[in-house]
Amino acid sequence: MRPWLRRTLIVLAVLLVLAGAAYYWLIVESHMPGDASFALDIDRVRAAAAEIPGDKPASIELEEVALFTFPATGVVAGDGWQGTPLPVYSYRLIYPDSSIVVDTGMTEAMSDQLTSFDAAALSRVQAAMSTATQIVVTHEHMDHIGGLTSHPNLANVLPKARITREQLSHPERSLPAKFPDHALDGYQPLVYDHYHALAPGVVLIKAPGHSPGSQIVYVQTASGTELLFIGDVAWHFRNIELQRERARLMTMLFLKEDRTAVFGQLAALKRLHETQPAVHIVPGHDGPVIDALVAAGTLKRGFSP
Repeated sequence: MRPWLRRTLIVLAVLLVLAGAAYYWLIVESHMPGDASFALDIDRVRAAAAEIPGDKPASIELEEVALFTFPATGVVAGDGWQGTPLPVYSYRLIYPDSSIVVDTGMTEAMSDQLTSFDAAALSRVQAAMSTATQIVVTHEHMDHIGGLTSHPNLANVLPKARITREQLSHPERSLPAKFPDHALDGYQPLVYDHYHALAPGVVLIKAPGHSPGSQIVYVQTASGTELLFIGDVAWHFRNIELQRERARLMTMLFLKEDRTAVFGQLAALKRLHETQPAVHIVPGHDGPVIDALVAAGTLKRGFSP
């Protein structure tokens, strides 16, 4: 073999090995780091849920505002390139004489990557915010906070929003969702350590990782049903089941996650699921999980007038 051909083949082989290693590291690899940890004490959470006296939520409604479709490996590393639906949800906790909105959807203008958008659903979410007593978001990304930032009557709605200090500290994480100039003048964000009793049966659990302001919303209904709205700690329950994060290409280049923190939360959620299977874990964008909860009567599709 001629020397120049041998050198060319060696270079090509090296490039193929490097390309394969890069593909594996960016797209497939998703092992649990040895230092991943997260404290999730369900007994403390339940105790906090009872701190505020009064009736607990009688029911929970949901709206599907929009739909993304991502490659499966972007959702669960190594799952292939077929399209995976990621619905965008908003929830409303119904009390006898009040309500709480959890996550607020987004506007169609906030992304050109949407597979579908339901303008009527967003209108119902924004109407629900107008009558809600409190509004919380699991984190500050546009598809969770965008319905609030774009609310047509923000001045009247914002005082009811319990946006945390961390969620407001990184406005770049919300883009293109953005509060209007001076809308937050004088606004006092919510500040708490690990657990915060928000209302009868509702507890916020600080869970930074997917974003600096990520938090989990625990809900215990009047009937005793327990749910954890985990936001985007996991997009699908499969992340928890397999203990696999999103592809590193997604988390490092686009989401800028703290992968170790998210892995700790995934591990804690799997332990909870194994020891407390009656607690319903609700990932941020898992249509089949939502469909099953609706079929069981745990959630009701559509905000009531």
